Order: sequence, then structure tokens, then C-alpha cells
Amino acid sequence: MPSFASGPAALNMINSLAQFDIQGILVTVLVLTISLSFHEMAHAWAAHKLGDDTAALQGRLTMNPLAHLDPIGTLMFIFAGFGWAKPVPVNPARFTRNISIQRGTMLVSLAGPTGNLILAVAASVLHAATVLLSVAVGGNSVLDLLENLFLYLYMANTILAVFNLLPIPPLDGSKIFGGLLPTNLYYKFLGMERTIGLIFLMLVIFGRGIISSVLAIVRIPFDLVIWTPVHWLAQWLLQFMA
Repeated sequence: MPSFASGPAALNMINSLAQFDIQGILVTVLVLTISLSFHEMAHAWAAHKLGDDTAALQGRLTMNPLAHLDPIGTLMFIFAGFGWAKPVPVNPARFTRNISIQRGTMLVSLAGPTGNLILAVAASVLHAATVLLSVAVGGNSVLDLLENLFLYLYMANTILAVFNLLPIPPLDGSKIFGGLLPTNLYYKFLGMERTIGLIFLMLVIFGRGIISSVLAIVRIPFDLVIWTPVHWLAQWLLQFMA
């Protein structure tokens, strides 16, 4: 199951390259390496928990980016503004839990975006903690760098999660959506995946503004649930400390 990256993350990389911003490039590469690797590892972990050890035997139960990053997908990301990681191999026939192939596939697909949301929560908390520490010590360049790193880690993971939750092939959301359908509609949907996927690919290539606008709207609830409460608490603590 591949993870796709698009939107602000890609634009940030392109801008950093255009301006030859070494720090920006390194932060972007680090964030995307962590985010994509964790996403794919989450798929492998979920499949392994359901009894399919295919990905585990291929060394995908790891955060090692060499096991997950796709050379072509990475180059596409740098030069075209969108990219992907290596798909995690999943064999639903090997699921040993008492679960249908349809439902098992849905759970494995859900694990990737869920992993990114977990990283987003962690990044939000770390960003708030860094802001508090910066205020306490008067700030310095290292803390400023960490603030930017955690902010970008949060943004990249919410975008990655939201993008992959779209119910469009070949994204994880299409398999999650398929897992919720009645069996007869599920197989009809599978038969349409290739056509829908090609249309979506054309939209990603030629209509990035549309995709970015949709993502900006869809991610609002995630910001309200994750970012806003954490930073409201941080703001309250700042006032208390003052």
C-alpha cells in the first residue's frame, strides 16, 4: 500500500531548492523521511497483527527509510511536486484472524493515515513544549529550528493523513471506503478502481490547485481537534507563568 505526498510539503521542497535553502531542504527531507517511513511501517505492523507476515519478511517492519523510500517516487517529489513511497506488500489470504479479506484490507489501509495522525499529535505537543521552553529561556537559534521542525512535522503529517484518506484509488481511503460497502458494491467498486485512479492522477498532475483547496478544507477538523487544544493549553500555561 503506497503512501502519497502532495500539497504544501511539495511546494516547500521546491521553494527550498529554488532558493538553495540548505536548512529548509534538510528539515523537509527529515520530516518527509520520518512521515513516509512511519506511514508504511504502520501498514506493515497492522498486516502483521492480522497474521500476514509478507511485509515483515521483506524487512518493512522498520523506520529505516531505505526500506520504504522509492527512488522514482522521491525524484518525482523533488522535481514534480508530488511523490510516493514503496507500496507495502499485503496478502489478505494470509490473514489468520477471524476477519474477512474486505475488512482486513480496510484495517491495514487505515493504519497508515492513523500513524500519521499519531505523529501529528506528537509534533503538536512537542511544538507547544518548545514554545514554552523558548519563552522560559529567552529563545535561541536551536529552539527556533526545533519550533519550525515540529510545526512542519505537524503540517506534513496532517496533509499526508488527509490526502491518503480521500476515497479515491489508489489512496488508502479507497480501501477504507471499500471496506464499508456491501459485498456486491465492493466488487463493483474494485472494477472501477483503474479508471478512477487514472482520472485522479490527471487531476493531481494538472489540477494541483484543486487538490490543495480540498485538502485545506478537509484538514480543518483535524486542526481543531489536534493543534488548537494543545496550543490553547500552552497559551494558558504562558499566561499562568507570566
